[in-house]
This record gives sequence, C-alpha cells and structure tokens, in this order.
Amino acid sequence: MNHPLTTVPIDFVRQLLDRPNLDEHTQRACLTHAGIPFDLLASPQARATTEQFAALYRLVAVRTQDESPGMFSRPLKPGTLKFLALSVVQARTLMIALYRLTQFFRLVLDDLHFDLRSSENRVSIVLMPQTSVVSEQRFTQEVMLKLVHGIASWLAGQKIPLAGIDLAFSPPTYATDYVYLYPGPAQFNKDLSAIHFDRHWLEGPVRQHAGTIRSFLSRAPADWMFVSFAERLVSHRVRQHLDVRLVSTIHIDDVAKALLMSSRTLTRRLDEEGTSFQVIKDELRRDVAIQLLAQSTLPPQEIGARVGFEDPTTFYRAFKRWTGCSPGVYRQVRVKN
Repeated sequence: MNHPLTTVPIDFVRQLLDRPNLDEHTQRACLTHAGIPFDLLASPQARATTEQFAALYRLVAVRTQDESPGMFSRPLKPGTLKFLALSVVQARTLMIALYRLTQFFRLVLDDLHFDLRSSENRVSIVLMPQTSVVSEQRFTQEVMLKLVHGIASWLAGQKIPLAGIDLAFSPPTYATDYVYLYPGPAQFNKDLSAIHFDRHWLEGPVRQHAGTIRSFLSRAPADWMFVSFAERLVSHRVRQHLDVRLVSTIHIDDVAKALLMSSRTLTRRLDEEGTSFQVIKDELRRDVAIQLLAQSTLPPQEIGARVGFEDPTTFYRAFKRWTGCSPGVYRQVRVKN
C-alpha cells in the first residue's frame, strides 16, 4: 500500500462538494470523472479510495479555479501553492520554512491565520480563524492541518511524526481514521486547532529544491493528506502485517508474535491508539474490497475470497455492514462507462 488509509469517509467527499458554486450537475460530473458513484453520498458509512478523493479534489479545484475549493472568502487561485512551495523550499531549515508558510498565508488569506509558537522542546502551528464561518468548518481545518504536516514532511524528505494535534471540534463519526490521518495523539474540543512537532524534527535542513516542486504538486492532495507512517504506530504495523495475509486465517497471537510482543501487550497498545485487532482487520478488508471494486473487473465473490471470506453471502453481509451499501453500488460508474 502506498498509504495506510486506502479509503476515506464519504463525509470528506460530501464536504468537498458542498461548495456554493457547484450545482448538482457539476457535482455529478466531477464524481463520475473521479470514479465515485453518486449513490454513495446517501450512505453515511460509505467510503471512497484515496486516489478517487485526490482526483475529485483536483477536479473541483479546476472547476472552481480555487486550490482551496470554496473554503475561504477569497479563492486561492491556480498557482498559489506553487508559489508557496517556491518560498519554503529556499529556507535553510524546516523551522524557517514553516515560519515562511505562516507569513505566506497571512498575505493570501483573510479568513484564517497560521501562528507559529515555539518553546524549548516543541513547535506548534496554530490555526487562528478570523471569521465564524472558518471556525465552524471542520473540513477546512482538517485540510489545512494536513497541508502543514504534508509540506513539512516533504521538505524534510522523511516522515515527520507528530507530538500531538489539537482539534477545535467534537470527534466526527470517522474519528477512528485520525490514527491514519494524523500520526500522533489527537485531542478534540480544544479552543483552537493546532499541530505540534517535537522541536528537534524542525532543526534539520530543507532537503527539497525547486526541481522537485512539480512532482510534489502533481500528486496533490494525496501526498500531503495521506502519508504512510507504518513504522510509527503499532496499529499501522499490524495493518501492514495483515495486508499480505488477508487470504489466510490469521489471529492476534500470530501478529503479536511477528511484532515481538505478547498478545496482551499488543491488545493494550492498540487500545491506547483507540483501536483493536478486529477493527483493524475489518477496516483493511473493507478498504481492499473497495479498491478492487473500483480498480478491477473481478466479480464480487472473488473479491470476497481475496479478503478472506470463503462464503460470498458472508462477504456481502459484512460489506453492507461496513459501508451501508452493496458491492454493486461501487461498480455503478464503471458499468456506466
């Protein structure tokens, strides 16, 4: 897997499409081009692949001529993120680069400011909404925090873990996905949203240059929203271990042994990360099944077998429980094309 989270909640898709200048016809066209069936929007449990979401984001950005589609009172016109990258890539250290990022957004955004706060051991980027609209937009804050994190990791040339993340809203229904979106402890219902780094990660040099910007932006927003941190969290390591063994019957004892810990320790560590062995296994099966439905012509019963279900009926029931939809709904766009 390129990303530990191979699907995203359909709520991400709905919030991205909830732009005042996107009518239903345009929304349907964008969804079709991204390969996302329109009927999925009606199911709160449905998912889209990260590739589909990234494609949809790019399409909406082009249609709206806004690289932060409809999130702010003024659009970030095409090319804005390129100039941001050109500014930060010339910094000597990551700390200086992130300071430049905060100043760049003060120039181009009226609705949201980024505040860099530094202490002896920690550096934080705090989101400072300037309007009540931005204060109430969870999706906008999620995307902006991921942008900061993604740019920092890209500039470092390595995966920067987080000391923590503060979120100025209640846990959403997909809060369990945060263990993949943000590789660090998340706290909800805070006064302001913020992302925290251990200071030593930002004292190193910037390892990118102007010649690498085009490649980074061409994969946006996938590279800065969905970053693999398989070696960082135990839950990621469990998922990675299961990924190539879904067809086999594998139990928590087998995984614990492979990770050089007892089953009790593994259960405790996963509980500390807000998940469990069975949840990880089911989420992986769900995501692989959705990927295969979106990207292949394999019949659903064979997909079920590939994710560890001998009985097609059992797979259909499990898939409906996971996503609120039958496997056939995920094939609607492919069939129509």
